[in-house]
Amino acid sequence: MAPAPILRLSRITKRFGPLTANDDISLDLARGEVLALLGENGAGKSTLVSIIFGHYVADSGTIEAFGTPLPPGDPAAAIQAGIGMVHQHFTLADNLSVLDNVMLGTEPLWRLSSRRKEARARLVATGARFGLRVDPDARVGGLSVGQRQRAEILKALYRDARVLILDEPTAVLTPQEAESLFATLQQLVTEGLSLIFISHKLDEVLRVSNRIAVLRGGKLAATLTTSQADRASLAEAMVGRAIPTPLAKPHTVGAVACEIEGISIPGELASISLALKEGEITAIAGVSGNGQQALADVLCGLRAPEAGTVRLAGRAMHADPRAWIAAGVARIPEDRHAVGVIGDFALWENAIAEHYQRRFARRGWVRRLAARSFARDVMERFDVRAARGVDTTTRSLSGGNMQKLILGRALSSAADGVPKLIVANQPTWGVDIGAVAFVHQQLLDACARGAAVLLISEDLDEILALADRIAVMHAGQLTAARPAARWSLAELGLAMAGSAHGEVAHAA
Repeated sequence: MAPAPILRLSRITKRFGPLTANDDISLDLARGEVLALLGENGAGKSTLVSIIFGHYVADSGTIEAFGTPLPPGDPAAAIQAGIGMVHQHFTLADNLSVLDNVMLGTEPLWRLSSRRKEARARLVATGARFGLRVDPDARVGGLSVGQRQRAEILKALYRDARVLILDEPTAVLTPQEAESLFATLQQLVTEGLSLIFISHKLDEVLRVSNRIAVLRGGKLAATLTTSQADRASLAEAMVGRAIPTPLAKPHTVGAVACEIEGISIPGELASISLALKEGEITAIAGVSGNGQQALADVLCGLRAPEAGTVRLAGRAMHADPRAWIAAGVARIPEDRHAVGVIGDFALWENAIAEHYQRRFARRGWVRRLAARSFARDVMERFDVRAARGVDTTTRSLSGGNMQKLILGRALSSAADGVPKLIVANQPTWGVDIGAVAFVHQQLLDACARGAAVLLISEDLDEILALADRIAVMHAGQLTAARPAARWSLAELGLAMAGSAHGEVAHAA
């Protein structure tokens, strides 16, 4: 007989108003097993693990941990039962040491003195046992992203976690840091821990898991052993249909469309240079917060560098967003909610937002018929699905449909349909795999029609799939942009971590 599961979810249902985030989900987890949880954005993954960890209370259903019912809505009870969670966005206090972070909440308030010596010894021993060595006295704010993640895992193991939930654990890691994490996970499983692994990266899921549970629309769509799965079957299970593979069309690389030379912004960009050519996708890889956003802002006319020059088609450009749009620059901003759209506006209003004065206004009045017709065309060509058509309130769109609306607006801004430059900053962040394939194909098609594309992404799979040339940004400095074929995954990871692979670009 198979051993009893150590974690059992029975008929879990959770609603938020009219939305059913989890619909009658039953799952179990065995000792020493890695269960991957897959699903589109909004499929219910985060809600489900938040119920397990006690952040949310299910409307119905039960959870058992090690044969004992788990009290709902009680994170302390979950921790006491041996469940730990490493969130995608770390929950560490930057101004405290690793030891202080690990000890927080583990000692009773009435104790007159803290047992730091015993805690330090236990932390060091735990780190050595699982290959998670971190200086206990190091201030968290000074640690690398990979070291912070180790501290998060140590915090859970220090509390005797036997089930560890990892939510998108490699989202902000370099390839080397991800490899180190995979080695740690293997050691944890060898020691008998069980893992719930949430990731949108199918190759990682296939590599680390024993079983895969796929959620779609809040329901459990499939449960299968990893040995029976492949990328295509997982993608189809996630979205309910086959996902076409984006294909690059034959095209030639033309003249330099945009050139930046020696631009600097104190504390953000350090004298970087780059040439972006027609018919070419140039990608910027890097861990978040290394200057990518500042570069994107400069190339959309939102910020002026303190030093250096920016030229578009040979003409010097200044910080004037209207002038950049008029010159044929299309942008896909990093934050679609805060920057990409105005949520309370109708879909048609957001569709014309960046160029209504030039194309959809007459003597101060909006040409509504033309604007609405344009919005319908964008919806049709870019497969934007909305319940009330062009009158749909934009904030009600799903993440993928909102991103396709922004993409359609960007790629339809030029009179001839081909922008001179597309600045795509994290263009597929947080959207489902079907929308990812669509966005990728649209960028490839625009490039084939002669647009210069700057792709800023933290997803190396995305970069390697699309880019003709790749540069890496670290601490505000940019390596030379080299053909994608001349970068290995290891070199990219080292450059992202600040190693001197590829000279700093003073002329690209």
